Amino acid sequence: QVQLVESGGGLVQAGGSLRLSCAASGRTFRIWTMDWFRQAPGKEREFVARIFWSGGSTVYADSVKGRFSISRDSDKNTTYLQMNSLKPEDTAVYYCTGGTSVGNYWGQGTQVTVSS
Repeated sequence: QVQLVESGGGLVQAGGSLRLSCAASGRTFRIWTMDWFRQAPGKEREFVARIFWSGGSTVYADSVKGRFSISRDSDKNTTYLQMNSLKPEDTAVYYCTGGTSVGNYWGQGTQVTVSS
């Protein structure tokens, strides 16, 4: 089992920044990838960013390229999502997920609200 806990959400004005954190515990050695997804009211959950735990390579959704940055601290088993130049359309609940050989684990989500 892997447990994931997100933090760092909040209310920010358009153009501002937030940094989300996702702390993993449990069988963290199983983690291959860690992703961030988001879900806005009335919309489907969408992929935001991925980091490969070994090597650190990253993938981003087109909608956040150049504004968001995903990183990890292997010693702390934590992944981060630095969000800059935030837009009202970035408002959503943000979830982190850990991909392992036995399935995907999800955190409980953290709310990000961007005011115009």
